Amino acid sequence: MDEKIDTREGSESKKGGMNVKVFIIGLPLFIIQLVVVYFITGNFLLNRFESKAAEGTKNAAGEKSEKHGEAKKDGSSEPGKFFFTVDDVIINPAGTNGQRLMLVSVGFGVQTEEEVKRLKEKEVLVKDIVLSTLGSKTLTDLSALNAKDTLKVQLAHILAERMPEPPISSVQFSKYIIQ
Repeated sequence: MDEKIDTREGSESKKGGMNVKVFIIGLPLFIIQLVVVYFITGNFLLNRFESKAAEGTKNAAGEKSEKHGEAKKDGSSEPGKFFFTVDDVIINPAGTNGQRLMLVSVGFGVQTEEEVKRLKEKEVLVKDIVLSTLGSKTLTDLSALNAKDTLKVQLAHILAERMPEPPISSVQFSKYIIQ
């Protein structure tokens, strides 16, 4: 009954198990790398991307508000006190061949109730602007990171060109569903 016991150091790790050193050192290093990449991406790269997109949005919004003379001293425009809404508009986005739909409800902010009445009188024109503007966009355009903000600015700009009165002070989406 002489059993030989192998007392050589590291005999098990050479035969096939996981090397404990790789597990103990490698896993924490891998986790640290993930955290560093997440930090760099979240704080530097996304901020640069968002600031470029925001500059484009601010430029377009600044043109609109200067045109109507409604810009505050800090450059932002005051949202409307009253809203004219275009509810439940169904749109086929460009390039979908009728396979995809978009459901949108849009509110246009104005300063007085009389301006809401004037917009109601031009409801067909307002709906046409919403349909043609959103219908000309692809799914990629409509689902991009700042798509809603860009569309708000574009709708306000097109409305200001085609119907300068009443001045639109803000555009808001109450529904924005892509199927």
